[in-house]
Amino acid sequence: MTSRKTEENSSSILDRLRGAVDSADQAMEKALSDKEGRLKVEESGTVTAVGSGIARIAGLRGVQADELVQFPGGVTGIAFNLDPDEVGVIMLGGTENITSGDRVRRTGRVVDIPVGEGLLRREIDAPAKPLDNSDPVSFTERRPVEREAPPIMARSPVTEPLQTGLKVVDALIPVGRGQRELILGDRQIGKTAIALDTIINQADKNVICVYCSIGKQGADVAKFIAQLRRYGAMDYSLVMVASGDGPPGLRFVAPYAATTIAEYFMEQGRDVLIIYDDLTLHARAYRELSLLLERPPGREAYPGDIFYLHSRLLERSTHLREEFGGGSLTALPIIETQAQNISAYIPTNLISITDGQIYLSPELFQRNHMPAVDVGKSVSRVGGKTQLPAYRAVTGDLRLSYAQFEELEMFARFGTRLDDKTRETIERGRRVRKDLTQPELKPITIPEQIAVLLSDTEGLFDDLEVEEIPAAEEVIKEAVNSELSAVNEKIQEGERLSDEDQEKIVETARRALDSYKAKTKSEEEVEPVTAEEKKQSED
Repeated sequence: MTSRKTEENSSSILDRLRGAVDSADQAMEKALSDKEGRLKVEESGTVTAVGSGIARIAGLRGVQADELVQFPGGVTGIAFNLDPDEVGVIMLGGTENITSGDRVRRTGRVVDIPVGEGLLRREIDAPAKPLDNSDPVSFTERRPVEREAPPIMARSPVTEPLQTGLKVVDALIPVGRGQRELILGDRQIGKTAIALDTIINQADKNVICVYCSIGKQGADVAKFIAQLRRYGAMDYSLVMVASGDGPPGLRFVAPYAATTIAEYFMEQGRDVLIIYDDLTLHARAYRELSLLLERPPGREAYPGDIFYLHSRLLERSTHLREEFGGGSLTALPIIETQAQNISAYIPTNLISITDGQIYLSPELFQRNHMPAVDVGKSVSRVGGKTQLPAYRAVTGDLRLSYAQFEELEMFARFGTRLDDKTRETIERGRRVRKDLTQPELKPITIPEQIAVLLSDTEGLFDDLEVEEIPAAEEVIKEAVNSELSAVNEKIQEGERLSDEDQEKIVETARRALDSYKAKTKSEEEVEPVTAEEKKQSED
């Protein structure tokens, strides 16, 4: 009995010892794992060289691609080149206070940005710091600036139009929600003006607008924001600024960060418009960083992955299926051409990536035909399917007459003898071109566009001088708005116009023009009163 009791006590003591050893082992493993974790996060390196927008770091053996690293003073950078002996870093801040020998530590996270409703109506930089002298931005969460594009099976066809308020675009080069439409042309020709009009036209259309300025001058950006505030467009907009005098790393990151913010709203089922102004300067910033980090140059000194730079950005614009949110992200990237050379490296890259382009012609700009859109070189490969049915009643004849006019106008300049039919085509084309011009910051509603364009195709402007067409358009718009509310509602709702509806529009426009012509004629018949006659009547 005593022997059995002794064995049981010994067994109990052994069990307790084993339990104590296991607990000690677990505690030791946990302590070691915590220590390894801390060591991994706190891994540091040394600055060996620092230059214009880049730095080289020795150490940081475990750093990963696109990981944020922390410099003294709170400046951050992106681990870009992972070479065997050093790490090439893109700086996201100034390098004035960074010297060789400074310690750099890993952060364990990639570049991210806050997203949420609190960013609307704000002006921020690429790291989402406020630039409008207001409170810090409020946000819902943080997301990486570089994200994978939605897979093909998550995408839905582009079915709804995005109205720009510009007759020449909405009628002849329509844009759909979820489309990528390139805007290109020489400098100072009205590219940003098209983007501004498009943003202003989204009022009351439940579209959130994100404007990303890349490398622009501060005065130009301030003027753009002032116009947004003047027309109340900042209520549904966000402006991200990466100035030209800042680090090139911020110009490189800015469009990706702006797209991440836009994607947050898209995934909530909302329609978003994002404008990149402009991607030419974005490509130059990337070329500058790549050459400083000694990446091999290729065509025009751009690195070999310059196509991937923009393709992975613009592929994120799409229309999602309902089960993935149902929202859309429409992109209007802007690029600058040199001497109308649209076959240069960056323009051809972006033309092949996007779903169409709006080309602005210097010749039209110099002749004051604004917006200076060259209809012959512009195309929309997707938006035509989204165009409202009312446009199809007028755009076919309009495009045909305009194309014929452009072919014949060149021969007419040489004084060639023309027959009556050719002269008629040229005169009609001149009126169509004048009809497609539009003042800046004055978007036109859909019913007004339909009424004016239909009047043109029906020949109501043929007996007017070209200079009289803008005044005649105003008369037609006023008459249609006041007399055809039912037809206007059908157009807005996307219904097809019947022959009766078209006749109503044409008849209303004809009556308005007849009244305008009569009024103009009566004013011309009144003889002007000379100063001498006026003085005699006063005496």
